[in-house]
Amino acid sequence: MPSLSFNPILLFLDFQKENKNILLFGIRPVIEAITSGKEIDKIFIQTGLSGELSGELRKLIHELKLPFQYVPAEKLNRLTSRNHQGIIAYLSLVTYQNIENILPSVFEQGKNPLVLVLDRITDVRNFGAISRSAECAGVDAIIIPARGAAQINGDAIKTSAGALHKIPVCRSENLKQTIEFLKESGLQVVACTEKTGVLYHTADFSLPTALVMGSEEDGISEENLRLADLQIKIPVLGEIQSLNVSVAAGIVLYEAVRQREVSSYKV
Repeated sequence: MPSLSFNPILLFLDFQKENKNILLFGIRPVIEAITSGKEIDKIFIQTGLSGELSGELRKLIHELKLPFQYVPAEKLNRLTSRNHQGIIAYLSLVTYQNIENILPSVFEQGKNPLVLVLDRITDVRNFGAISRSAECAGVDAIIIPARGAAQINGDAIKTSAGALHKIPVCRSENLKQTIEFLKESGLQVVACTEKTGVLYHTADFSLPTALVMGSEEDGISEENLRLADLQIKIPVLGEIQSLNVSVAAGIVLYEAVRQREVSSYKV
């Protein structure tokens, strides 16, 4: 009788998938995942890790510009009780795309581009809710930074109602350079911020537009704010001085929809 065999890595992946994340641990399995073309969301490397195999992994990470972070062993031990060998990676639930490829295609189709740039949105449910509004509003792509952004996990997918499987998500190594590319491509950059007196409905969203929304903690970074062609705000009349970022994104996106005179809506 042939002996039964199983792959413990695949079994562990399935278990983690039920828990809304796809987690992979161990140096060799992570290297194999990368070289086989799997989308990597984030890699945690134990501080002080050394050795030939870990050096091979670091080389791959730098060559492919994969997001990684050095962390203490205690953090890795909290993520899994298995023998992680100082390496844990999260596999992505979406395939990241390149805005440099998407934007020319949008123009070629005769569309009026509407792109959403999220500057360090870290809450997965906020990110999911924003993505849902963006897909409904006909946004052509969402751009996020490679580091300091919400993980696209099961909670984000669920909150987006599946929108994250429908709308292109682009990961940027340098958000400043990406915003500059959008400007050079003919898009006006509109930043939603409390640091202005210009109301959101006065912006001309009939133009090709990249809308920038900032983090829950401190809004849009000063570096990226300076790149904006226009800064706008949503008036707040109550005692609480700011809106949830997902609500704010929905308000401004649908002002763009209104101005672009969309004649039919999917109910």
